[in-house]
Order: sequence, then C-alpha cells, then structure tokens
Amino acid sequence: MRHHIQKEEALAHLAAEFIHTESNRQSLITVTRAYLTPDERRADIYFTVLPSEQEEAVETFLKRKRTEFRDFIKHHTNFRVLPTVDFMLDRGEKNRQELEELSK
Repeated sequence: MRHHIQKEEALAHLAAEFIHTESNRQSLITVTRAYLTPDERRADIYFTVLPSEQEEAVETFLKRKRTEFRDFIKHHTNFRVLPTVDFMLDRGEKNRQELEELSK
C-alpha cells in the first residue's frame, strides 16, 4: 500500500514538472493529486487552473499532451507497468475553494 501511494505522489510530481516545462504560462496550472488504479494500469492526474476562464483551454491542451507525458514518465521512472494517463479538472478542489470563500 505504501509503495502504491509513493507511485501516486511520484506521478503528481512528474505531472507538475512536465506541465511547467510544456505550458505557455498564460495560466497557473496546479497538480492537486494523482490517482493510480490498484492494478497500476491507469492514472488520473487532477489539476486546477487560475484564472478559471482558462480551464477548458488547459484541459484540451493537457489531453493533447497525454502521449508525451506517458513518454516523460517512461524516461523518469522505473515503473514495471506504464499506466495510461488522463488529465482531469479537480472539481472537488474548486468546490472546496468556493466554500472557503463563502465562509469568510
């Protein structure tokens, strides 16, 4: 279990590094977490975007870069199984931030 969590954390870190080098920096993209299925064949990378008007453009950009990110994982890890990756907007984090703003 601990090893699985370490892999998820490594994927989140690698995704942040990859996005930092590949993005045009017109918006702030933050990787909030990574989810790796128990069989380690699929990974979801969750992110948030500021300003929020750029969410759709960033999501399209990241989905277009999935294959390149998978190659990036291959060259920066020693995973036995290379997961299929998808990028997903972290709506839970966005909702949490809105609730926090309302409670002030």
